[in-house]
Amino acid sequence: MPSETIYTPRQQYVLLIVCLVGLAGLILLGLGSYITAFLGAAVLYVVLRPWFAALVHHRAWNRQLVTAGLLLFSVVVIIMPFTGLVLMLVNRIRLYAQDTRPIMRVLHLVEQKTGYQFTTENNVRDLAQQVVAWLSTRIPSLASGLLHFTVIIGLMLFTLYFMFLQEEAFLRGLRRYLPFRDSTLQELSDSLRNTVNANVLGQAIIALVQALLTTLTLQLFGVEDALFWGTLAFFTAFIPVLGTPLVWGPAAIFKLAQGHVGQGVGILLVGVIVIINIDNLLRIVLAKRMGDIHPLITLAGVVLGVELFGILGLVMGPLLLSYLIVLVGVFERENRIRKRIRPQAARPLPEPPPRQPE
Repeated sequence: MPSETIYTPRQQYVLLIVCLVGLAGLILLGLGSYITAFLGAAVLYVVLRPWFAALVHHRAWNRQLVTAGLLLFSVVVIIMPFTGLVLMLVNRIRLYAQDTRPIMRVLHLVEQKTGYQFTTENNVRDLAQQVVAWLSTRIPSLASGLLHFTVIIGLMLFTLYFMFLQEEAFLRGLRRYLPFRDSTLQELSDSLRNTVNANVLGQAIIALVQALLTTLTLQLFGVEDALFWGTLAFFTAFIPVLGTPLVWGPAAIFKLAQGHVGQGVGILLVGVIVIINIDNLLRIVLAKRMGDIHPLITLAGVVLGVELFGILGLVMGPLLLSYLIVLVGVFERENRIRKRIRPQAARPLPEPPPRQPE
């Protein structure tokens, strides 16, 4: 005998969707800071998949060996250097936050040249501590301990391993459970690839070149600790519009405030003529090969993404905006199709011709 229920079939269907959304929300809430591991795995999957496809699908190499090699490559070439740069930057910012005397010397020089006192040591110390507090919520290695950071890296590599090892099942599951047509899925896939290529591969190349040029320029014109400022330039290069001038600009002002006019002007000339133009040149060259993303999308996406996802927001923020634009286009296209179909469906069928008398 079937059991009775107080819900109609439609209500049961709606409640099922509510339960699914609620459980998914609880899972995401429970993962918390570990969500960056899955986002990082997705980014690395897009970056490394062309190599995986060339070796496994085209040359029929062993899937497990190729996956292990790609994981080792990602650790040695991508994760370890980037982690080292982040730790170097964070440690130096903490040092400046604890000892503000170097910053105060620079500010006093500027005040002497301008004749205007605009800060005190307490204000500088408070500002530096606020910067460290802000970074602690944006950079995982600063916000968490060594164990937490190791767990994030391990979970990311573990996820990436199974994404490659069970690639067919993974892609089949995406096509099955994502509520989009095949054409929409292809557009989203292209948008993901273009965004990752432009904001990871392309921007990383541009940032590395600009950081090296900034380091050499500062070293050439006698700026102390040029390696640290070059490292900082690598991260500021990801910020659209502002970029590396946030580093070599204050360095030039500092040299001018010290009375070293030749060095200050030299830094400005190299920065404006070489470093900025190499950014524009590389961006034009790489845009055709690695995905052309509008600068406004990148700028707004970086602001949005860093606030939500920390350091991975450099990629995830522009990706969210790109997906929004793609889905709006899909919505507009579907509405146009429906508008063309409705008049045809509402049009009355023609009456059959009268039968001829026999």
